[in-house]
Amino acid sequence: MPEPLSLPPGARTVLRGPDLFTRALAATVADPERRWLLSRPRELRRSFVEQVIDNGAGVAEQRRWMLEQDDDVRGSYVAEVLERARQPDREAIWLLTQDAAVRASYVAAVLDGGD
Repeated sequence: MPEPLSLPPGARTVLRGPDLFTRALAATVADPERRWLLSRPRELRRSFVEQVIDNGAGVAEQRRWMLEQDDDVRGSYVAEVLERARQPDREAIWLLTQDAAVRASYVAAVLDGGD
């Protein structure tokens, strides 16, 4: 799963920008996770800004956001980022490919601390 997010100046504005701009930018970015996010549709990037960046950009916010995405979004992240890593994070791959009940259980038990 993702490391703590470090954003360059202006990242929030860029992520909320038009698809044409962010897709062109994605082609120039070396980091697979950033490239993946920049190539997603604007509405998904806006969701990331509102739910992750605006809530502190921590690991827990990133994990929650990803775990709550639909199958296509999670699947593309697994295929384009996690599986292409030198050392794929098998635990993250497993978790992101589980059904909604398993993912919700992880959020409740781990991210929310069992509350």
